[in-house]
Amino acid sequence: MRIQERGHQYQRGDDGVMSVSRLVRRMKNILEIEIGDVWVEGEVSNLRKQGSGHFYFSVKDDKAQLACAAFNAERRCSGHGALRDGARVRLLGEVTVYEARGQAQLIVKRVQSAGIGELQARFEELKKKLNGEGLFAEERKKPLPGFPRVIGLITSASGAALQDMVSVLNRRAPWVQAVLFPVAVQGRGASSGIARAISMLSAPEDHELPRCDVIVVGRGGGSLEDLWNFNEEEVARAIADCSIPVVSAVGHEIDFTIADFVADVRAPTPSAAAELIVPDARELRSKMRRLGESLRRPVHAKIRSAQELVRFARRGVLAHDSHRVLREPILRADEASATIKRLVADRLLECQQGIAERRSAWKSRHPNLVLERRVERLDLFRIRFAQQASHCLEGLSQRLERVREMVRTLGPESAFERGFSITMTKKGALVTEPEQVETGDRLVTRVAGGTIESEVME
Repeated sequence: MRIQERGHQYQRGDDGVMSVSRLVRRMKNILEIEIGDVWVEGEVSNLRKQGSGHFYFSVKDDKAQLACAAFNAERRCSGHGALRDGARVRLLGEVTVYEARGQAQLIVKRVQSAGIGELQARFEELKKKLNGEGLFAEERKKPLPGFPRVIGLITSASGAALQDMVSVLNRRAPWVQAVLFPVAVQGRGASSGIARAISMLSAPEDHELPRCDVIVVGRGGGSLEDLWNFNEEEVARAIADCSIPVVSAVGHEIDFTIADFVADVRAPTPSAAAELIVPDARELRSKMRRLGESLRRPVHAKIRSAQELVRFARRGVLAHDSHRVLREPILRADEASATIKRLVADRLLECQQGIAERRSAWKSRHPNLVLERRVERLDLFRIRFAQQASHCLEGLSQRLERVREMVRTLGPESAFERGFSITMTKKGALVTEPEQVETGDRLVTRVAGGTIESEVME
């Protein structure tokens, strides 16, 4: 079967069906022949620079986006330096189809700057505003604690960033307690959740949360749009108002957000943030060994000097007045020994007191203790609810009994017992006047003990 279209014939299979590869190749040929090289203007998004020198990105406007590639950009794409996320550019390129995906693509040959895109303009405007308020100033940034015990992690519970940070923390500082505050890090409204999490961890006592020594706010890499929630003003102000040091770890090393500028410390990646905020246990042990060695060397030198002096004395070098010569060194040695013992004891006592204070503070805000307080509070609420429900049920039961008694008192059964009766026709119509019945009608009269059937005689 043959189909004539645009002056060309396209061969289909015997069953009239075209293969996917043939259809995609046909699309590619039509685009390359009918459109060819073209100038396109739009905003750069999701720029990725490969080690091979190739650039991959999208160019978009408010209604559509187009995949772009600049192969060996350094040599074959003039003006490639204007390519950055959020930049508005004019691109000269060849329209084609990437056959493996069946995706339309622009092979870029030349780039011209056309200003900044909408998102980049918003970024620069907010950056200028917050910088003018002093939120980026170095003097307002808080130092990180040397040995944090509790670290708050504000990130997605299902993201790779969380796994990377936990892995590094477990390797470098297994004694650290990580507290996860899961939030959405992408999509509409995620910035409100991030800002709320920062505010709650900043005042943990108000929300029955453990107090953290440092907070990490982060996520993995992505396009400018993916990272945009960390460029929102509410997130920046929450970081600035936080009473606890905040580390921003958003995206990759080349990604910069407003949160990076406001945070006390900016880490290039989530993994780097974990390495930055905790000391390495192996490095600490090595440092302690070096410190011990530096203390032992002068002590051993003093001991060797004293031993030499003693040997000289024994040989008779100081025989004339050895006691007088040795008296002062011995006194100095005794005095130094006492001083060293006193300093060591004082330092040891100080360390023990510090450890006791930290242990007490740690116990008071340990997550298990916080959980126990919440369970106790829940039990108290449960008891109060049961008591209130019991009182309410008892009151309703009493009201029901009063209504039941009132019904018994005012109902028809009570009237029957007092001698009253009700007469109805066989069809159930209530008889209240003689004119309602005729001779021969059968009536039913209800009394206290039952019913009486009768017939109207006249």
